[in-house]
Amino acid sequence: MITNLSGQVRPLLEVQDIYAGYYVGQDVLKGVTLKVHDGEIVCVIGPNGAGKSTVFKAVYGIIPVRSGRVLCDGRDITNIPPQQALQTAGITIVPQLRSVFSQMTVHENLELGMFLSRDKNRVKERVDYVYDLFPRLKERAKQHAGTMSGGEQRMLETGRSLMWEPRLVLMDEPSAGLAPIITKQIFEAIRRLNSEIGLTVLMIEQNARQGLEASDRGYVIEVGRQTYEGRADELLSDSNVRRAFLGG
Repeated sequence: MITNLSGQVRPLLEVQDIYAGYYVGQDVLKGVTLKVHDGEIVCVIGPNGAGKSTVFKAVYGIIPVRSGRVLCDGRDITNIPPQQALQTAGITIVPQLRSVFSQMTVHENLELGMFLSRDKNRVKERVDYVYDLFPRLKERAKQHAGTMSGGEQRMLETGRSLMWEPRLVLMDEPSAGLAPIITKQIFEAIRRLNSEIGLTVLMIEQNARQGLEASDRGYVIEVGRQTYEGRADELLSDSNVRRAFLGG
């Protein structure tokens, strides 16, 4: 738990009233505010085109924040480039679209998660650590990543995101394109990592019910603004949220 000098609990990640977009004068995010505390899983839900993925891109420095601030452990990281987000803030991202290097082996893909390190012993330690978390990846270590199933590739992406010992993992649509049984396994893996190693996760999930069921708290974003927030169980039982996003 992170506390400030006054003894109050300080969020690991705090997004403060940010305005951001892809083109000058066309903000997609219009005052989004959210918090993620150390050891939490927080899920962002909302309709397509609401700006959910844009939040991640703004946090990770992929698109510019025009107004507002992004804080990590109290430090202003607004508009820092992705490499700094990884190196200095300890934030990694698992993008929505498949990001494995298909012609490289599973082992080589994992090593790329430590591409900023020149310590070969450290890289080996982290690869072995990921293999302990995901034995399936160890079984497939020499297999080309592109020949694996969608669920296995998502597992590899998650494992690669853990190579740098991140403080926070951003997961964009972890269930995207996966069969229901594989989706269930992915969410079980996220909860297991949270309980076993204290992994802190901020996720976007189109499957709102499953995303919230795997989370501690949640936010609803519509047309670039957050419209609801609260504990995941509260959102799951809220009649307005159920009617709009959970099928009744």
